[in-house]
Amino acid sequence: MAPAIMTLAADAPKLDTGSTAFMLLSAALVMVMTPGLAFFYGGMVRVKSALNMLMMSFISLGIITILWTLYGFSFAFDTGNGFLGGTDWLGMRDIGITELWPGYGIPIYVFAVFQLMFAIITPALISGALADRVKFTAWAVFITLWATVVYFPVAHWVWASDGWLFKKGVIDFAGGTAVHINAGAAALGVILVIGKRQGFKKDPMRPHSLPLVMLGCGLLWFGWFGFNAGSWLGSDGVAAVAFTNTQVATAAAMLGWLLYERIRHGSFTTLGAASGAVSGLVAITPACGSVSPLGAIAVGVIAGVVCAAAVGLKYRFNYDDSLDVVGVHMVGGIIGSLLIGFFATGGVGQTAKGVFYGGGFTQLWKQFIGVGAVLGYSLVCAVILAKLIDVTMGFRVTEDEEITGVDQVLHAETAYDFAGVGGGRSAVPAPGGTNSEATASSKKVDA
Repeated sequence: MAPAIMTLAADAPKLDTGSTAFMLLSAALVMVMTPGLAFFYGGMVRVKSALNMLMMSFISLGIITILWTLYGFSFAFDTGNGFLGGTDWLGMRDIGITELWPGYGIPIYVFAVFQLMFAIITPALISGALADRVKFTAWAVFITLWATVVYFPVAHWVWASDGWLFKKGVIDFAGGTAVHINAGAAALGVILVIGKRQGFKKDPMRPHSLPLVMLGCGLLWFGWFGFNAGSWLGSDGVAAVAFTNTQVATAAAMLGWLLYERIRHGSFTTLGAASGAVSGLVAITPACGSVSPLGAIAVGVIAGVVCAAAVGLKYRFNYDDSLDVVGVHMVGGIIGSLLIGFFATGGVGQTAKGVFYGGGFTQLWKQFIGVGAVLGYSLVCAVILAKLIDVTMGFRVTEDEEITGVDQVLHAETAYDFAGVGGGRSAVPAPGGTNSEATASSKKVDA
């Protein structure tokens, strides 16, 4: 994600209406990814948890938006030190409507709202690992604390011009470390604290709606063009390369996952196609400005195969990553970040617009540093925060509540109402009514 970088041009940039319009559209595309994620996760769980998964994503839209406005944007992108931004933009104050982001022809407000959408979806990604078993209030408290302690500082490390990983030369075009490794490591940390679902490895826990999963995948794929191409903060050739690589790597990863699945399990599944596509989207995110389309194919295929293999590790190591957040997002983010060292061919670097890097051992080592720092920090912080919440207010629902289903227990609703299925002739009359009235009413409905 093109960060707070200084222009190389002698003249200060002027408002670029084309790039501004492009960035507003890109921000909207990234916003759509969070409802897309909600559908993707919602379809993958059992019926009794579908609404809860939708809500765990949607609540992030509310909480993170307010935090970002109050202090998140300032902590992430205001000039501060190598680890945290300053306080000049607390409450989004002292930002003029005509004030441009340094080095670019877009307003600061446009950059801020674009980055907001990244801040929203990152904690929402974590929720897939916790399906079926956590209190909604505890989840809301967790993402509030985690965004404050982890996401905002890490975004500063990686994308702010004075961030320590940024200055070290770590390449993360659109969020391999700050978004996906960050969320995947946090997911692992939380599930190590809260434990496994009732019936893990014993009861069938199949997706209740694969069409919903495919719909969510489609929305994620669609929104990801804004996620990656928009991260150049301008509508030019670099954005076009990032857009192209996003499509190419995603297609390659889907095919790679399906091939692995066919060889390993004997079938091509729709869940595999959706999961493979997401693994490719994740892996190409940090590298989309640094590799060629041929390199994007390699990144996608490797990610698809490795992530397909990685999702099975939860059964070997006995941790319950419900919807494979660790196997897809953490592993996929690691793959994409490290493969920059192998496949970067004069792609976009992180120090200034128009400066280019290639791959090689030196860059690979920088990527290792970035991956390790973000993974370790997020994992440790997530364990600490989850443990604090667990001992104070309790993170999990009770065993009986989990068996009943968190939708009814936490939200007093169910995803599907089958009471009237089969026709109105079997309908129960309203109080004071008669069976004939119910039948007449059903005929009107049938008509």
